[in-house]
Amino acid sequence: MEENTFATSAYIAADNDTAFDYLCSLKNLDDWTLFSRMIEQVDEDTWLGTASGYQHNLYYHVKRIDNGFFKGIEWHCGIKYQEYFQVYPVMLFPPEYIEPGTDESGVYFHWLSFVDPKRRVPMIMQGIETVHTSECRSLKAILERQAGRTEAAHGRYKIVTDTIFVDAPIDMGYEYLSDLRTMDEWAHLLRPAGEISSKEGEFLDEYNQKVKVELRAHTLSKYYLIEQDFYYPDHNFIQRSPCIIIPCSYAFADPEAQGFIQHRITFWPVDKPLRHGKLQIQDFGAESMNIKRFLEAKAGNLETFAQGMSYQPKKALAKV
Repeated sequence: MEENTFATSAYIAADNDTAFDYLCSLKNLDDWTLFSRMIEQVDEDTWLGTASGYQHNLYYHVKRIDNGFFKGIEWHCGIKYQEYFQVYPVMLFPPEYIEPGTDESGVYFHWLSFVDPKRRVPMIMQGIETVHTSECRSLKAILERQAGRTEAAHGRYKIVTDTIFVDAPIDMGYEYLSDLRTMDEWAHLLRPAGEISSKEGEFLDEYNQKVKVELRAHTLSKYYLIEQDFYYPDHNFIQRSPCIIIPCSYAFADPEAQGFIQHRITFWPVDKPLRHGKLQIQDFGAESMNIKRFLEAKAGNLETFAQGMSYQPKKALAKV
């Protein structure tokens, strides 16, 4: 797993629009974070405040995201106004997105963060999982309490992610991954069954079950979202896996950072094992390794694959 990327998720039994509006207000960070306290509003979407993980103040900035299927935001942080070195994409998935036709309400919150290897310090690396996980629980509790609940609600799904660094240009990655015709190259559990177009086609899985695959690609701020829908018509079952690819130069606020981070988001029922589709997160991870290998070869970067799944600044890479 990519060691510079951290993901935190939770099911929140609150209205989707209510959760979105709450997250868009930076002043609400006062209530649910460990010690991000807004001191002075600088503009409509920016505050100066204290920070949980630093011994100095930070500027906080928020951007809104809406791709039509779900909403989200980005938080940005930096020591100087409009010079942000931390980016935190947040996605809000309605249960209907995960399981069309469901009667489950609420929202699935997914919070992604990146730590630049050039800037990170031991406390950030040792504390980020603890702090973000606890803050996520605090956020969940506040929104559920405001919705009239007196104890934590449990969702029907859990979010599990697979993340990998790819040493190839982001535009090359987007062109490759947004074209379904490349899936036969990197998805080892699927075989084409008929004509495949750039956005949809039929495949057979490892049990010779029919799978209709559809791709949707979107631009989100400075990065891309590629939605992968796998529909089993004989079982009326759909498995969705939205994939974020974000240039390392943006994720780490470093113009010299090469390549991109691929972050695949998956949803798993908590009360029963799946019988169709990918049955374990390792199936997604194996595909990601194939994607990394093929794209890095296309980009002429034949040495990076041996260095592992994580981004490293070029000067840190060793010949193998």
